[in-house]
Amino acid sequence: MPNQNAMNRKTFQFATWLMWLALPLTGLRFYLVWDMLPARMATHFGVNGQPNGWMTRETAFVFGIGITAFILAVFTIIALVANRQAAGEKVSWVLLAFAYTVVGCIVYANDSVIEYNLSGKPVEIGPMLLIVPVVLIVLTAVFILSRRGDRLPESSPIATETHGSPAWATVFLAPLAAVVWTFAAVPQSGARWGGALLCLMFLMIAAFAWKGFEYRFTPAGVEIRTLGLRLRSIPSSEIQTYEVGKWNALRGYGIRGIGRSRAYVWGNKVVHIHTPHGDVYLGHSDPQRIVRDLDAVKQFAR
Repeated sequence: MPNQNAMNRKTFQFATWLMWLALPLTGLRFYLVWDMLPARMATHFGVNGQPNGWMTRETAFVFGIGITAFILAVFTIIALVANRQAAGEKVSWVLLAFAYTVVGCIVYANDSVIEYNLSGKPVEIGPMLLIVPVVLIVLTAVFILSRRGDRLPESSPIATETHGSPAWATVFLAPLAAVVWTFAAVPQSGARWGGALLCLMFLMIAAFAWKGFEYRFTPAGVEIRTLGLRLRSIPSSEIQTYEVGKWNALRGYGIRGIGRSRAYVWGNKVVHIHTPHGDVYLGHSDPQRIVRDLDAVKQFAR
C-alpha cells in the first residue's frame, strides 16, 4: 500500500506539472505568427464577441504569457497541497481536472485573440461559457459524493435536525438577474446555453443553502443529507469524541474540507466530531442539541 500511494502521488505530480506545457505552447503560437500580427492588437472582447480593448503586440504577448503563468502557478499550488492532504482520493483529481479545464480555456482565449487579429475570425466565448459550468457541475458532484461511506442499516430515527441558511440562499439568487439580462442580449447560442447553465447552478446552490443539511440520528449512527441526497454516513462505532466549537468564516460555508476533514456548515457554530477516518463538523444554530442527539446515539450503541 505505501508503494501504491507513492506511485499515485508521483502520477498526480506528473499530471500536475504536465499542465505547464500550456506556457511554451502559448509562446510558440505567438512566435509562429509574430510578423503577421498587427502592431496594435484587439485583446478584449465583449459578450457579443466584438473588440472593446486594444494593446500593443508586445504587451499582448506579455499579458497572454503572464496570465497563463499566473493561473498555472495558482492551480499547481492548490493541486499539490490538495494531493498531499488527500493522497489517493478522488477529490485531488477533481481539483486537477478543473484546473485543466480553466487552463484550457485560457489557452483557447489566447489562441482566439491571435486568430481574430490574423483573420478577423469572431471570438467565440460560447464554448468557454458552456464547458466550464458543465465541468464544474460534474466535478462538484464527484467531490460531494466522495468520502460519504457506506449506507447505515435501516432503523427508526432518534432525532432529526436541520441546518440551512435563507440568507445565503438569497445571496446566491442575487446574481441571477444580471446573468439573465447579460446573456439574453448575446447572439451566440453557445453563450446563451452557458448562461442558462450558470443560472441553473445559482438556483441549485440557492436551493441547497435554503434547504440546508439534514442530520438523521439513529442507533446505527448519523446520516447527513441535503435535498434528498445522502452526503455522509458516520457509524456509531466510529464516533470517538465530540464537542461544541466555532467555525471560522474564512474557511467558507457549505460542504468544506479535503483529505481527513469534512464540514457541513452554514454558520459559525459547529459540533466537532472525531472519527478514526478524520474530523467531521456539523453546523447548527443550537449545537447543544446536536451534542444531546449524539449522546443518545452513543447510549443506544452500548
